[in-house]
Amino acid sequence: MNPTASRAVLALAGLLAAASVHAQGSAADGIAKYREMLQDGNPAELFEMKGEELWKQKRGPKAATLEKCDLGKGPGVIEGAFVELPRFFKDTGRVQDLESRLLTCMETLQGFKSDEVAKTAFGRGEMANVTALATYVATASKGMKFNLSQSHPQEKLMYEAGKRLFFTRGGTHDFSCASCHGEDDKRIRLQDLPNLTKNPGDGIGFAAWPAYRVSNAQMWGMQLRLNDCFRQMRWPEPKFGSEATIALSVYMGVNAKTAESIVPAIKR
Repeated sequence: MNPTASRAVLALAGLLAAASVHAQGSAADGIAKYREMLQDGNPAELFEMKGEELWKQKRGPKAATLEKCDLGKGPGVIEGAFVELPRFFKDTGRVQDLESRLLTCMETLQGFKSDEVAKTAFGRGEMANVTALATYVATASKGMKFNLSQSHPQEKLMYEAGKRLFFTRGGTHDFSCASCHGEDDKRIRLQDLPNLTKNPGDGIGFAAWPAYRVSNAQMWGMQLRLNDCFRQMRWPEPKFGSEATIALSVYMGVNAKTAESIVPAIKR
């Protein structure tokens, strides 16, 4: 190829690359504007309202409310609880996230059988109520900064377990969480993928769930978000409230320290 032709090919390649970057940037900006438009009428507010009703309603075999549920800040205190979860709870001897802790309260205070609820499909029966309750509780910490504790040995252990799991490759596609969320400036189908090995920023990653999914008109908590990530990686589906999902939440939550929660968020 002569020098003139070579320069022409290089120039064309440069233009195509620039056009691609511009298209990706325009698409990302468009998605951001779309979310901003929807935020004013975010359907998550309906789930929040339902959660508040469920929190104050006498339910279950014991006909009791959840107003004495201790989420780490004392019985009945929800403000600021979400941004400090998962954390270790002495009464269960476990590190628990918001959803698994709510299930504990539903069992001890209201008499529900947590094992049965945990087996229920997402979005159905009492599992749908857990999501609504999580939305209500999490919304009370909107705008607050994440500050997960690492003072208890179990909390430190779960962080290290979550970190190892985050980078573990497996499944039919040899994927890990880090395959999508382990580096800066990655995207899939023009969707930005935050780097969750460090603080991704306010309202991004861990600081954005529970969130309303416009694409399927569903409210998703972090347990379902992680469940779907496992599905996309072609890994076995984790059990609700499993040690694996909570360990991953601890890892991401600690990494998100000082990031502000925007829950309830809205997603594509």
